Amino acid sequence: MDSRALLIESFHAAVGAADAQQILPPHLPQPPRGKTLVVGAGKAAAAMALAVEQHWPSAAPLDGLAITRYRHGLLTNRIKVIEAGHPVPDESGEKAAQEILRRTKTLGANDLLLALVSGGGSSLLSLPVEGIGMDELKATTKELLRCGAPIQDMNTVRKHLSAIQGGRLAAACKARVLALIISDVTGDDPTHIGSGPCAPDPSTYQDALDIIARYGVKAPPPVRAHLQRGARGEIAETPKPGDKLFQRVENRVIATAQGALQAAAAYFRARGVTPLVLGDSVTGEASEVAKVYAALARQIRRHGEPFKPPLALISGGECTVTVRGNGRGGRCSEFLLSLALELDGMPDIHALACDTDGIDGSEDNAGAVLAPDSLARAAAAGISAKKLLANNDGYGFFEVLNDLVVTGPTRTNVNDFRAILVL
Repeated sequence: MDSRALLIESFHAAVGAADAQQILPPHLPQPPRGKTLVVGAGKAAAAMALAVEQHWPSAAPLDGLAITRYRHGLLTNRIKVIEAGHPVPDESGEKAAQEILRRTKTLGANDLLLALVSGGGSSLLSLPVEGIGMDELKATTKELLRCGAPIQDMNTVRKHLSAIQGGRLAAACKARVLALIISDVTGDDPTHIGSGPCAPDPSTYQDALDIIARYGVKAPPPVRAHLQRGARGEIAETPKPGDKLFQRVENRVIATAQGALQAAAAYFRARGVTPLVLGDSVTGEASEVAKVYAALARQIRRHGEPFKPPLALISGGECTVTVRGNGRGGRCSEFLLSLALELDGMPDIHALACDTDGIDGSEDNAGAVLAPDSLARAAAAGISAKKLLANNDGYGFFEVLNDLVVTGPTRTNVNDFRAILVL
């Protein structure tokens, strides 16, 4: 198998480890004495809802509503699927979130709320608090995306602008709550996944204000005023760890980046390539992380240290991109373009970086692949890699080379997958 195919197939192995059809059924509970309401939000919401339907007893009551990203829906019978905006929220998500909260409040002690949470839920399950309009929430979200803040910080702000996230969905429910979660954040803490609609929130209004100040977020005046009122104690905080309401709530993470990396490692190992998992929680600026990885790959290629090739350097996590240009690159293509410049055509080193949800940034690709001759081919086509990197246009670079990886929506998300193959 050639290097390109080997890398792409390793990515498919990673994605397969987070397939809702495979991982969700063993975690389904016994039906309650009353009814079961299924609510979901995230890029995997439709796939998770379908898995519930297919494995739930036909005689047991079941209905619900799941919100997923546009083009991520699936045909379901008992659980309605709504498509909405991501990464910027929209009115479709707001309306569906209102319906989820309304129906959750009707449940009684003998019922069950089955929440299906996955990456993207923060945007999709958007129900602004009173006094904040959808336009203000959209503007704040765009600012947070632009500034390069890590997802945990972004979600701290969003939880304090939401009527349903930060544990408020669980607080609105009188029934038992089971949240089944596919993690797309480093550390796999339920409070950060989809902004934790059923998880206790340790952060505060003051934390949200500090984040806005730290990253220079130009939040609309109503947003600032709301957070300032909360910091003064004029608005109730989100439910905190230790609150007795969480005695009837379980947040269970059923898929993680680490599981995906292990699946890819097994794939490489079976093909005679030694895998080296460098971590499931790599963060930082994508272009800077690439420089560190390039140094390690060079050391292995030149000196056979600290490991001898052939091997695959595998990692997951979520890097960031501080947008300074107007290009179309996501964090995976930005990582690869920086890696290309650092390696400068070194032979026998190939790489792939893709988002497991099938979408790198806002374009139609999951990521891209890099070959030793990528820079040379780009130069022959009149493309300056340095200029495109400065413009955050990794997509443009790999599009010219026909090296984009396009999978379409995978309907799951356990964050980014990177593999550097040293032969």
